[in-house]
Amino acid sequence: MVTLIHTLADHGDDVNCCSFSSSLLATCSLDKTLRLYSLNGFNELPYSPLKYHTYAVHCCCFSPSGHILASCSTDGTTVLWNTQTGLILAVLNQPSGSPVRVCRFSPDSTYLVSGAADGTVVSWNMQTHKLFRCGSVKDGSLVACAFSPNGSIFVTGSSCGDLTVWDDKMRCLYSEKAHDLGITCCDFSSQPISDGEHGPQFFRMASCGQDCQIKLWVTSLTDFLGFELKYKCTLSGHSAPVLSCAFSYDGQMLVSGSVDKSVIVYESNTGSILHTLTQHTRYVTTCAFAPNILLLATGSMDKTVNIWQFELKSHCQAVRPGNEPKQFIEDWSEEEVSLWLCAQGLKDLVSIFKMNNIDGKELLSLTKESLTDDLKIESLGLRSKVLRKIEELKVKAESLSSGIPDEFLCPITRELMQDPVIASDGYSYEKEAIENWISKKKRTSPMTNLVLPSLILTPNRTLKMAIDRWLETHQK
Repeated sequence: MVTLIHTLADHGDDVNCCSFSSSLLATCSLDKTLRLYSLNGFNELPYSPLKYHTYAVHCCCFSPSGHILASCSTDGTTVLWNTQTGLILAVLNQPSGSPVRVCRFSPDSTYLVSGAADGTVVSWNMQTHKLFRCGSVKDGSLVACAFSPNGSIFVTGSSCGDLTVWDDKMRCLYSEKAHDLGITCCDFSSQPISDGEHGPQFFRMASCGQDCQIKLWVTSLTDFLGFELKYKCTLSGHSAPVLSCAFSYDGQMLVSGSVDKSVIVYESNTGSILHTLTQHTRYVTTCAFAPNILLLATGSMDKTVNIWQFELKSHCQAVRPGNEPKQFIEDWSEEEVSLWLCAQGLKDLVSIFKMNNIDGKELLSLTKESLTDDLKIESLGLRSKVLRKIEELKVKAESLSSGIPDEFLCPITRELMQDPVIASDGYSYEKEAIENWISKKKRTSPMTNLVLPSLILTPNRTLKMAIDRWLETHQK
């Protein structure tokens, strides 16, 4: 079941794009502005709207940490904003001056890619805010872009219908005519395919276009010299051009928005239609899932953004390790507590906790006595595990309340990183911690439990500099 829980109607013209971080929603419009909302009540932030662009804002996206928001416009610029203050960090001018239609951060925040109406694609170094590499497609405007989950490649889509695959050095690996009348959007699922036929380095990608179609592809990331992009199937449902598509964070759902004014939610594995949403009164131009909970935002030419909440078929639907809700634990809803239980391997307790209306505040106050007397949990082992996990949560809550940004903490030790490195799963860890992990756990990722494609650890200098700047500011 999916429920419309909020409608935002602050823009004065067509909504072109919306994007989530773990705590914020950003929207942009033909009215030249961006707006930022807190996910806690969807209240607009005090410094919103953000104004700089002199023409329509086509696309906006958050950096993986959520600290930076990028926006691009017909005015030929891509602007970087500080999401905590609303101040401009940098203005990146497309070398050709052509209208910029799409921008995307790499998963490790090392680069930002911007694609323009003249077919140029630029990779910007996020440490220096300088141009790193530049390329171009032979025909059409660049209107779509998506990074692979590990950041080693990205895909662009053009108005002439081509999907083009690039590596991180801006070398063109592959190109294919995918949609006859032009591509409008593309997106990678963050979760590898695990269907027996494909291994851990195979990922789904979706593309949509003016031909009214959504196509699903399988990408192989095992060997970049032999990179493959295989067409799998076409999803039906829309009667007009499809303008946007996006996977849910758990990879289980794919959503699309269309000129036919509808939003369709598909089950990713089977392609079956789960929901058709028809509340918008004009073309649906954009759709986006939140990165850690099942919230969906859809934007339209009717100048509104609708926020949708999904009721999980199973409270344990594909919750990734370490990906429990990232807001303050005291503010967790009953649903988020259920998601956390599943992530901790305590799915059998979900119904008991929901029956007793245990939200985040109640969760942190549970004791051995309340688990026994009030919740009637008879198993000593289960009670002990719950209490142990709650203690871990309290430690995490203390780190959050201390003001340390969560992305500065090593996922393994939950301590401030001193020597951060990027592993081949795309996540950053304290160097000593991940080296110890690999020596004990062999080649598995601490975040995904999948086999690491490589044991190479790359120093994350950008993150190191950010941590050092934070320490200088907060330890005076």
